[in-house]
Amino acid sequence: MPDYKAMYQRLFYATEDAISLLIRAQQECGELYINSAEAEDEELTAEEEFAAEEEEKGHRSGE
Repeated sequence: MPDYKAMYQRLFYATEDAISLLIRAQQECGELYINSAEAEDEELTAEEEFAAEEEEKGHRSGE
């Protein structure tokens, strides 16, 4: 007779492992997205500062 308890436990633990793996992957992807968005914001800020400096230099030379 099949050992249904052992089969159920094996399936249950495998399901738990799979869910944990998916949750970890989702969290890692979320962190990657947040970090890339922060880096992009920093790049835009640096580009904006550069553009403002260039504009200010242009105003100075035109005085």
